[in-house]
Parts: sequence; C-alpha cells; structure tokens
Amino acid sequence: MERLYVILVSAVITFCSGTAFAQIRINEPGRVVERQAENRANRKIDQAVDKGFDSVEEGIGNLFKKKDKKAKETEGAKPDANADTKSGSEASSDVSNEATAESGTPAKAAKPSLKSYSKFDFIPGEKVVAVEDFAQDAVGDFPAKWNTNSSGEVVTIEGTEGKWLMLGPEGVFYPEFVNKLPENFTLEFNLATTSEFSFYSGYLRTIIAEVATPAKEFANWKGFDGGKKNGIELGLHPKDAGGSQGLAMFNVFGEEDASSIMKNEKSFPAFHVPEHNVVKVSVWRQKGRMRLYVDDYKVWDLPRAFNPEKNYNFIAFSNQGYHEEANRYFISNLRIAVGAPDTRSKLITEGKFSTTGILFDVNSANIKPESYGVLKDIANVLTENGTVKVKIIGHTDSDGDDGSNLALSKKRSEAVKEALSRDFAVDKGRLETDGKGESEPATPNTTSEGKANNRRVEFVKL
Repeated sequence: MERLYVILVSAVITFCSGTAFAQIRINEPGRVVERQAENRANRKIDQAVDKGFDSVEEGIGNLFKKKDKKAKETEGAKPDANADTKSGSEASSDVSNEATAESGTPAKAAKPSLKSYSKFDFIPGEKVVAVEDFAQDAVGDFPAKWNTNSSGEVVTIEGTEGKWLMLGPEGVFYPEFVNKLPENFTLEFNLATTSEFSFYSGYLRTIIAEVATPAKEFANWKGFDGGKKNGIELGLHPKDAGGSQGLAMFNVFGEEDASSIMKNEKSFPAFHVPEHNVVKVSVWRQKGRMRLYVDDYKVWDLPRAFNPEKNYNFIAFSNQGYHEEANRYFISNLRIAVGAPDTRSKLITEGKFSTTGILFDVNSANIKPESYGVLKDIANVLTENGTVKVKIIGHTDSDGDDGSNLALSKKRSEAVKEALSRDFAVDKGRLETDGKGESEPATPNTTSEGKANNRRVEFVKL
C-alpha cells in the first residue's frame, strides 16, 4: 500500500449575520483547498450538536485534487482559532496558529450545552472492555490490531485530539481484538467525513454479527449482501437525495446467506455535509433490542434486531466505495463496554454506583454533553428516593502529575454536583463531594481499557 503523508489542516471560524462559519484549508505540496461550512454549534436544540471538533479534514499527501475555492469569505468576518479538545487521554490539541496569523483576531465559537442533549437517553455499559484510539500505531500505517481487504491508514486531524483511521476504497475493516459480545453492551465511536461528499459514494456501514471464522469470512460483509448472515448492518451517509440531511439504513440478516429479514432507510438531520460531518455514534444492545444514536439524535430503536440465540462475536466497518476521489470516512475513539447498569439497585441497595459514562473535556472539569443520559439516570434515582444523600467521588487514571490529578478529580466531582442541582433540581444539601485522583484505581493503568475504567465517578450512599 502506497504510504500517504499527512500534513496540517488550518481551521478558521468566521461569523456573519449571527451564523458561525468554519473555513477549512487543506495544504498539499503546491495545492490549496479552501472550504466554508456552517458551524455545527448553531444547529437547532433538538438536533445533534458539535462534539468539540472544529476541524474535520486532514490534508493527505496527493489524495485530494486541486479545487477552486467554493465560497467567498464573508466581509468583516471574525475567525476562530480556538479548537475544542477531546476527552480520553489527558493530552490536548490546538488549532494551528497559522489560522490566526493569516486571518486576524480569533473569536470564540459557541459550545454545546448539557441541556442541548435533553432527549439523549443513552447509557454506556458498566465496564469498558475495548478501547481503540490508535495510539500504538504510527501515522501513515494501517492499524496493527485490525484487518482489511482494502486499504487505509492512521492520520491526525488538526483541531482534534488523537488519531483517526481513514478508510480507503471499497472494503471491510475490522478490529481483530473484538471476539465476544454479550447480550448487553454498548459501542461508541467518532465518525467524520470530508466536507464535500458525493451522494453516490457508499454508506459507512457498522456491522455486528456472528461469524464462525472472521479471518476467513469478514469480506462477506462488503457492500453487497452476498454471504451476509446472522447479523445486523447499520448504514450512515452524510447526504440524502435532497442534500440537506443525512441518510440512515439498517439491514437485519437471518441464518441463510443474503437472507434479509427486515430493512429500512430514512433521512435524518444529525449527520450531513458540510454542517454536521463530525459526529459521535452510539449503539446500544439490550438482548434483542438495538438503539442507534448519532450525537443526541435517536436514529433507530428496533426491539427485535438481535437474535438472542446467536453469539455475536464480530464488529466491523464497511465502505462500499467512493464516487469521488476526495471523499473519505474517518473513525476514531472506538469504545466497547459491557453490562446493563442498574443504577437504582447499586446505589440504593448496594450503597455504591460507579460510572465511566460521565465524560469531561481534557484536563478540565467541563462535563461533555453526551454525559446527559447517565446524569439523568442518577438524578431520577435520587428524585425517587428523596431522603438519600450521596457523596460524589472523582477518580482519574495515572497519566500526569499526582497532585494535578487529585485536584482535577475534586473539581470534577464538584462539577457533577453542580450539574445535578442546576439541570435536574437535586438539592445540593444531599450531595457531598470528594476526589481521589489516581490513588484508588479500579483496574491496572497498564492498558487503554484499564485507564478508561479508572476515569470514573463514584456515588456512595451516606
């Protein structure tokens, strides 16, 4: 596979007529691509919100052909050179200063609020069992723990934290380390596309299936039905036929090859170019039921998507091919957690509830809006048990300085207390706070999964 070289993207946020725009420049040797896209932070409150990405594309060697400038810069617009950061590892990423130097004084873009996720009821699994952030892989390589019948490579995207897997032409991409999925689990990952994306390019398909020998049979889950069986396929595309929304599909397969039991397709607002082309995808399995969310938008809720008699052991991503050379899908921050959290039982009966589902901005006590479902669940338990008091205890992994981690854990527990009081009307007098930093790990800090399980918030009944 020819090695592509990753170079930097400069993202500039401009404001005009009350609407924020993100101008993305992809620099190649002798080539410049400039685009203009509406800032995702201005979407309606009942639609999906920005995940903190201000930059959505990476300049990739000679992949992109030279294009004319697609839109004129707005006269008198003010750029934003402040990129939000991502949670996960405790390291931050900033937008290149080049954007500020070329365009003037930066202006701060609006961030999504916790309240904007008020319809989001997703609750991640109790224990994190798999994390893939591509930290172990070199930029330009295909990830060592994955397999494919196509091509792809690890890249970085300016303005985002961490690394992404850029999916190459038509093929199947699967993490070989996922080989067992229980009847209750959650799958989360970040998905991005280039800002311009053809309607005629294929879906990004997420596959969950029972496969006897994945190393030999994974290619059955390519674009066409062929040998697909005993699984479900969830498709997302950033442009429907009208061009103003995204497109979603599902296809459930039975025991015979290409035996589609049920399928459907619909347009939806949470994923489309160029406004919302960087999103968080969440899949929730509860025995037979499957729920799919894109950001806070519930796309599908299927009560009979999974066959309880099947042993699902395979997750993959499938790309049916790109109609235009510049089109690309990117995925990152894959996270699989197992178990069905029973907040009420654990907190009221057992006296302690611990969750990794309350997420924060990197090195910060700012709660990320996708934490809403977990906070709402805890608030409901406290509301139903009006005399119960709890202590909120923050924990971190071992990355970074001990003292800084301790201070951060205390600030995060205070932030959770404030959110429960402000957004869910829980009396502050019932809530105490503390932080333990890295001093009480739940699991060894030797793996990505272990660190993810240690970045947690505990609720202890008093």
